[in-house]
Amino acid sequence: MIRLEAVGKVFGGRQAVDAISLAVQPGEIFGLVGPDGAGKTTTIRMMTGVMTPSAGRITVLGEQDMERVKAHIGYVPQRFSLYGDLTVMENIRLMGALYGSSGREIELLANDILAMTQLLPFKERLAANLSGGMKQKLALAAGLMHQPKLLFLDEPTTGVDPVSRREFWQVLYRLNQTGTTVFVSTPYMDEAELCSRIAFMHNGSLTAVGTPQQLKEQYPYRIIELETNSKALKRQLAGVAIRDINSFGDKYHIVVDEYETVAAAIKQVLDSAGIPILAMREVKPVLEDVFVSLAGEGGS
Repeated sequence: MIRLEAVGKVFGGRQAVDAISLAVQPGEIFGLVGPDGAGKTTTIRMMTGVMTPSAGRITVLGEQDMERVKAHIGYVPQRFSLYGDLTVMENIRLMGALYGSSGREIELLANDILAMTQLLPFKERLAANLSGGMKQKLALAAGLMHQPKLLFLDEPTTGVDPVSRREFWQVLYRLNQTGTTVFVSTPYMDEAELCSRIAFMHNGSLTAVGTPQQLKEQYPYRIIELETNSKALKRQLAGVAIRDINSFGDKYHIVVDEYETVAAAIKQVLDSAGIPILAMREVKPVLEDVFVSLAGEGGS
């Protein structure tokens, strides 16, 4: 469905995207994962024909000319870009008309799509009066009015509450099950877990590509999960052979090469300092551990 070969983009002498290559297969939910400024939006804009690459080649649906495939791709941008002074249904009708559908086709498809996105009860509400989550659902509904084979979404749930995020992804799964290939960028690791495959992006480069399970299995270190009331753990464990310490809610993930000896050293240091250990155990890495590691390697 998509192939990028050594694709790059330069803005004013700055390399925003640096020689990235990847392929997306039909039927996938492919996630492009990375922090703000990693190059995700620029990459999606090049794949949708909004921007021209400075280097490399992009093929979408077998074509390099984006004009030939625009009728078969949908795009939900990062920021809500529909009309706030139109109702939900008026926005949908407008998008259908722009794609050349007849009035009857628009009505039939609009009702189906609004039902799937749970917006049908709000079809007469002004778009400006929708919640953030509902606005993103409306943007998704608008992007589906021409029934695309391939759907691009650029951080569609940023700033959206957790319940709306979950509902949004349920819609994406239903779309994918009907045959739509989905390419989505996200900064959220829980959303990355929901993808068929993911690519980690950092400073304009791809640092890893694979299924979530593959990337976790390839993680080369061991993780000690520590629960303690200490707020200065990095300073207190400065003399222990650890690679990194990252906060995970009320716990810490301590990255180490070897578990038993380091765990004993951590216990000794904290006991000597009078700092209670509420819980300590080895856990399997999660995607956030993988991402932190890859981001660190990319920045070194």
